[in-house]
Amino acid sequence: MSAWRAIATSLLMTAAFGVCAQPQRPLSAVAPEEIPAPGASAVAFAPPELSAIPDTPLGDMIRIGRDVFVDTQRYAKPYVGNKLNCVNCHLDEGRQANSAPLWAAYVAYPAFRSKNKQINTFEQRLEGCFRFSMNGTMPPSDSLVVVSLVSYAFWLATGAPVGAQLAGRGFPEVPQPALTPSVARGADVYQAHCAACHQANGAGLQVAGKYTFPPVWGRESYNKGAGMHRMNTAAAFIKANMPLGQGGTLTDQQAWDVAAYIDSKPRPPDPRTRSRAPK
Repeated sequence: MSAWRAIATSLLMTAAFGVCAQPQRPLSAVAPEEIPAPGASAVAFAPPELSAIPDTPLGDMIRIGRDVFVDTQRYAKPYVGNKLNCVNCHLDEGRQANSAPLWAAYVAYPAFRSKNKQINTFEQRLEGCFRFSMNGTMPPSDSLVVVSLVSYAFWLATGAPVGAQLAGRGFPEVPQPALTPSVARGADVYQAHCAACHQANGAGLQVAGKYTFPPVWGRESYNKGAGMHRMNTAAAFIKANMPLGQGGTLTDQQAWDVAAYIDSKPRPPDPRTRSRAPK
C-alpha cells in the first residue's frame, strides 16, 4: 500500500494530461446509452495483454487503475459503501467481451444517458458506478481513483476505433421470455445454479475475510439505483456470464426468472430517493 501511494502523486498529473489530451469526437459521433443489437456493423476487437503495459509513468498509472478495478475494496475504499469490486460485474479485469468490458465503454463516451438525461463523460460514468453499483460516494473526476481508472480503460482500448460499435460491448440483450418473469421460478433457478457461489441468502462467499463471490442482495450489494437492479440488465449479464465460467448455459427464460428473483430481494435504496426523503 505504501509503495502504491508513493508513486501516485508523481504520476497523477502526467497520466491525466496524457489521457485528457486525446482527440475529442464531434457531438454527432456520440453513442447513445442504449447498446445497439449486434450485427454486421459490429467491429471485432481484442484488448492488449497486460504484459504490454509500457514501462513509463503512464504505464505505472495504468497499473494503479488495474489495482483499483480488481481490488476496489482496498484501493478506493473511501468511496465504496458495500463489499463489491468493479471486477465483479466487469469480468476478467474489465477485459471480457459481453461483460461490459472497459475497452468498449471507453470509446463510446461521451454519451447521452437516460439516467440523468445528460451527455456524460467517461469520468462521470465511472463516478456514477461508485454512487450506485458500489453504493458509495462519487470520487472527484481529478482524483487518483478516477484518473487511474480512465488510464487503464484508455490503455485497454488501444487501437479501438473511436465511436464504433465494438462486438462484445455491454451485456448482450436477452429476448423477452415466453412467460412473464417469475420470482418463484427464479428462486428454483437460483438454488440450482447460483446458491453454491453466492449462498442461499445472497450474501456471497468469503475466504479469509475476502469475498471470492460477491453478495447479490442485502446491505453489502448494489443499491436500487444501479443498472444491475434493472431486470433486463441483470438478465443480460446472467445469461452471458453466469454461472461463472458457464455463460450461455441458462435459457433465456431462466435468466429472466432468476433476475426477477434477485432484484426482488432487499438492498440499499436508490440514493436519489434518499436525497428527496423528508428530514
